[in-house]
Amino acid sequence: MATRKYDQRLRADAAEQTRRDILDALYQLLRDEPAMPVSVERVAATARVSRSTVYTAFGSRAGLFDALGDELRRRGGFHRAPNGGNDQDARRSLLDSIRASVATFAEHRSVLRALYSMAALDPRAVGGVVERLGTGRAEGLAWHAERLAAEGALRRGVSAAEAAHLLWAVTGFEFFDQLYTGRGLPVDEVTELMATAAERLVLRVS
Repeated sequence: MATRKYDQRLRADAAEQTRRDILDALYQLLRDEPAMPVSVERVAATARVSRSTVYTAFGSRAGLFDALGDELRRRGGFHRAPNGGNDQDARRSLLDSIRASVATFAEHRSVLRALYSMAALDPRAVGGVVERLGTGRAEGLAWHAERLAAEGALRRGVSAAEAAHLLWAVTGFEFFDQLYTGRGLPVDEVTELMATAAERLVLRVS
């Protein structure tokens, strides 16, 4: 029985490593060759596995991109707390999430730019992952806005729904990239500009 469990653990570890290798290959292709079509065949060749192995690990091309999106989403700052709780006040929680997101945007800028550009031309090309990233971000921003409203931290006359819309405009990847790439600003400056934009648009003056 112990030997069987050990063998099962080895197989599970090997499967997870293969899955990681495939995701790393997709990331590498998007980062290094963003203008080239990303096929399952190219991903498999880069990961040095068979095409069927990619499908076994992820089910479909869309599933592969979904898994990459999940990885990037986990590193972002706009997720709802898993248990709905947060020890920080709403203002600090929002600003910290913006700073965390900017760090993620900067770290993965090339890959995110490739995903957003591909999705703009053909949403199906990336399996709908950009849409799902947006859905997760919208839910997180709505959560932040509701907390701000509950704590009386919103600017007078700004509703929670309006705050979520405004935050959407100034905390996303496209806004970040206009400053980071378009204006050539360093990450620290972009971070403070985005946090300041959010504060001035929706937060009550302390």
